[in-house]
Amino acid sequence: MNNFVRAAAAAPAAPGAYVLLVEIDAPLKVAAGQTRDALLAPGRYLYCGSANGPGGLRARLARHMRRGKSVRWHVDQLTEAGTVAGAWIVPGGDECALSARLSHLPLPLEGFGSSDCTRCRSHLRYWPEGALLDGFLVGKRTEK
Repeated sequence: MNNFVRAAAAAPAAPGAYVLLVEIDAPLKVAAGQTRDALLAPGRYLYCGSANGPGGLRARLARHMRRGKSVRWHVDQLTEAGTVAGAWIVPGGDECALSARLSHLPLPLEGFGSSDCTRCRSHLRYWPEGALLDGFLVGKRTEK
C-alpha cells in the first residue's frame, strides 16, 4: 500500500481496490450491519473498498470525495459527515486482502461495508494516532 492519492483525478480509470482515509471531527451516529445506531468517535478511519465498475478507481474515488451525494453505501455516511483525505490505491487489488492487512487496527463497527462479504467482519478500521499502517508511519504517505 504505497500509492496514496489526494484527488480522484490522480487515480487510474482501471479496476482495483483502495483504502479510503476519512477523518471525523465529531461523534457520528451510523447504521450498518445488525447495528442501527452506532456512535463512531472522532478520529481517522480506513475504509477498504473495490472499484470494478465503469471508470474504475477514478470514478469510485470521485464519488467518495464528492459532497451532497445520496447515502447509498455504508461509507457514504462517513464521507458526507467527515473529510476524505485521500486513498491508497491498488490497481487490480482485492478489498478483502487490504482489510486483512489492516487487521491489527481496531474494528469500530462489525458489518460496516461488508454486508455482502463472507470473508470479512468489517471493511472499516479505526486508525489511532501513532499506530503503524502496513509498514508506513502515521503521516508518511506517497502522494501523486
